Formats: sequence, C-alpha cells, structure tokens
Amino acid sequence: MTFRTRFAPSPTGPLHLGHAYSAMLAHDMAKARGGTFLLRIEDIDASRSRLEWETQIYSDLTWLGLTWPQPVMRQSDRLPDYRRALQEFWDRGLIYPCTCTRRDIAASASAPQEGAPLIGPDGIVYPGTCRKPAPQGPLPDDVALRLDMRAALDDAPLTFTETGAGPNGETGLISTNWPHAIECIGDIVLARTAMGTSYHLSVVVDDAAQGITLVPRGADLFDATAIHVILQRLLDLPTPTYHHHRLIRDDAGKRLAKRDDARAIAKYREDGATPQDIRQIFGLP
Repeated sequence: MTFRTRFAPSPTGPLHLGHAYSAMLAHDMAKARGGTFLLRIEDIDASRSRLEWETQIYSDLTWLGLTWPQPVMRQSDRLPDYRRALQEFWDRGLIYPCTCTRRDIAASASAPQEGAPLIGPDGIVYPGTCRKPAPQGPLPDDVALRLDMRAALDDAPLTFTETGAGPNGETGLISTNWPHAIECIGDIVLARTAMGTSYHLSVVVDDAAQGITLVPRGADLFDATAIHVILQRLLDLPTPTYHHHRLIRDDAGKRLAKRDDARAIAKYREDGATPQDIRQIFGLP
C-alpha cells in the first residue's frame, strides 16, 4: 500500500504559520517514506469559500517548496459522493432530520433539570429533541441530518493508531466505546442545511477516496477522531493512522486563526522571509 498523507485547508482566509507547519510536516513525512503528499481543498462552505483564497493557498504552498499530484480534489465537486453516503445511512435508518437551531439546542441542553450542558467534540451534545426511529420516505433535502448514535450501536471495536499525541499525551492504540459515544458525543450532524454534508462526513469519505494512510493534523482535532472512526466503521471504510501534532501559537500562547494576518504566510513572504526561515521557526530540517 502506498504511503499517503494530505493537507486539507479551507479557502476561507489566508494560510498562517499553523497551516504551514501541518502542510510541511505532512509533506516531509510522505517524502521520508517514499510516499505521496496530497492536497485537498475543503470548500463545502460556499458562503465563506473564495476562489482568491484558494489561489493563495496554491501560491503559498508552492513558495514553501511543497509539491502534489494534479488535479487537486475539491469538496465542492464531490457532493454526489456525500449524498450517496447519506442515502446509505438513511436506508439503514441511521439518520434523521433535525430542525433545531443552535439556540434551541443550547436552551434544551441547559434546562434546569438537565444541569450544565455536556460539551463533546462536536459542541454541545445534542439532547435528542428531533430524534425519531427510522424516518420514512425519501432522503430529505435542505435540512440538517443527524446520526442516531443509539441506532448505530454495534459490537465493532472503536480504535485507531496514534503516532503523534493528543492534548494529554495520548498515543499508541487509542480506543473508545459505544456507550461513551452515545453519552459524550451524541447525535452529530452529518449534513448541514444548504450545505449537503458536514466536515465529519466529507473528511471521512474523502480520506478513503484518496487512499490516505496517515492523517497529520492539529491536536485540537484529536477528540473528533472518535467521530471519524465511527463513520468509517458504519460505511465500511478503512481507518488511517493519525498523527496529531502540536499547535502553533502566538506569543501569548493563543492558537493561531485565519484572522491573525500578522502570522499569514503571505506576510512573511512580503517581508522577505525564505522557506528555510519558516522551517527554522518550527524546528524542521
């Protein structure tokens, strides 16, 4: 099997140092193993994605010295693939429509009899307001669709191999269980209104389609990996190895975001930095 890593940015703003570290790490790992580094554009959020940011991604990564096969996978071209996965879940009675707003969920989860809302890797754990067993009829459009975690319950082990480290140093064989998923993850959204998919569904479908064998990404996504393992099991897709890496932070210890233009790769380029300067910031050879 070919060793494959990937970098999958969203074209919603400029790449910053944190993106550069993840991309360079993935590229270096593939090169060291004689494998392939792939680029994927995660542009399912049409309201925020911009072509100019996508063009800037290509320019910045090329300047950093990274190369990748063409054509680049773009999620906006793969909506039919996500729809097929949703149809499979629907036919098996594993998803249901949800009309709750974020405010509805927060209010329900914070009701006096419920106590403080439980926060999982996908936000507030959904209280099950719209959950109905095996909804009938065709797969609906333009409505949020949630995974019925209770209906999905089976005996399959939920494990993945971690070669990096989670927020608390978790590494090696990582395992969770279905009772934990039901209680602490809950009925996650697999399709958002007017989007036709979600991050969790699309990333799982796309990693399998691209044959990704190792996923390098920030430690802030470690807890979400349990969600991805669940979806891989349900869709009978392979589980890649994961390598969660440290986050690049500013001088105050705050995680970088796309709004941090001072840390944007384009700004370093404008100021005369070299790709090797960027490597030295990270301690990469």
